[in-house]
Amino acid sequence: MKVNSILVSQPKPESEKNPYTRLADELKITLDFRPFIHIEGIPIQEFRKNRVHFTDYTAVILTSKNAVDHFFRICSEARISPPDAMKYFCTNEATAHYLQKYIVYRKRKIFFGKGRFADLIEIMAKHKKEKYVLPCSNVLKPTIPDLLEKHKFNYTKANIYKTVVSDLSDLEDVYYDILVFFSPSGIKSLFENFPDFKQNKTRIAAFGSTTIKAVEERGLKVDITAPSENAPSMPMAIKQYVNKVNKLS
Repeated sequence: MKVNSILVSQPKPESEKNPYTRLADELKITLDFRPFIHIEGIPIQEFRKNRVHFTDYTAVILTSKNAVDHFFRICSEARISPPDAMKYFCTNEATAHYLQKYIVYRKRKIFFGKGRFADLIEIMAKHKKEKYVLPCSNVLKPTIPDLLEKHKFNYTKANIYKTVVSDLSDLEDVYYDILVFFSPSGIKSLFENFPDFKQNKTRIAAFGSTTIKAVEERGLKVDITAPSENAPSMPMAIKQYVNKVNKLS
């Protein structure tokens, strides 16, 4: 069956010049964005119950822009300032540069990996004496604490925000040829919003092994997967699939 419409379960990119918009234009299909989950900050009163004080640590591990935003939100609401000597370890360069929103970048000790947490671990290994704090959500990839514990880092998790299912009730009678998911939380949201969801002729695209597993555990079929050797990104995987079924190449 031909593909005419795609729903990506993420917020719309801020820039109009993004891979998905280019993909829609090239393939001449409708491509919409709708976050199936959203982030909510943990109230400062709830955070204080954990008895985690950021000023007690010498380094902070930041895995996303959300972690950056909520780390500094907690600091502001707690009326504290991270020490000037605090070291910042970020999973990628984009997250590291995002710190400029809150601190003077050139005056801080900032380190970043290439996107995989394992890459960051290699950098952190040169700073084993640090006392790390890991700001995170209620949904944390198990590989992160597993790697930290395997390499015997002195660290503490700090739950400062949470992943919440979005209300999708307005999509009840809306049909898309392809639904695109990036996390098990997105699949959870689908079924919390639509408990009787049936795949029927809908194709499902899933990014990453944990997302693929979550789809299959619900008895659904995964039609498009990424990353792979031939399609390292989701837009590329979608393009290859649509070209095939729509016979565009």
